[in-house]
Amino acid sequence: MCWSATADLVAGTAVAAVGLVCVARVRRARDLLVAALPLLLGVHQPVEAAVWDAGGGCSPAATAGAVIALPLLPVWVPVGVLLAAAPGARRRLWAPLGVGLATAAVLAYALTTGPVTAEVRGRTIGYGVNVPWMPLVLAGYLFATLGALLLAGDRRLRTLGVVPAAGALACSALWRLEFASTWCAFAAVASLLVLGWVGGREPAAGDR
Repeated sequence: MCWSATADLVAGTAVAAVGLVCVARVRRARDLLVAALPLLLGVHQPVEAAVWDAGGGCSPAATAGAVIALPLLPVWVPVGVLLAAAPGARRRLWAPLGVGLATAAVLAYALTTGPVTAEVRGRTIGYGVNVPWMPLVLAGYLFATLGALLLAGDRRLRTLGVVPAAGALACSALWRLEFASTWCAFAAVASLLVLGWVGGREPAAGDR
């Protein structure tokens, strides 16, 4: 994934298909956002395939890819985890959600007030977005997305947090300027762990 239009399209289609299976197997409505995470990340990869085909630049595909990767994920993940978590774990999950909302607001402002450009850099794509306070925003982004999973109190969700956290370290070290694209590709593959999480969930009284 991330290395060519074909790789993004094929892998994204496979991940999205797993996401559809996850959604179909959901037994309680409050698990739906977490179950749909592979579907969301899988859809992001064909969007990036369109960026590849366009040769980068300013395009609707570049904007759509940036919207999914930047402001959407730091809200989607903590909201989904909060809804799915056991009552005893919910109090500590408000912090990732609050940080995620603030981070998404900054990123959404950056996307709406400036152009979104994509640049093909070898085998990766870099997004050009004028984000203020970038180190702080990145820390908030990772706390919202990974912190929510690590604080969920569920073993499978913690694993889903640990694997992308390792990927974040690798992507920031190897592809700093292409972090959004490469890490989302890594997270898409890691999201396949959601299938095991959905299969292990049991419906509880009043949750249907």
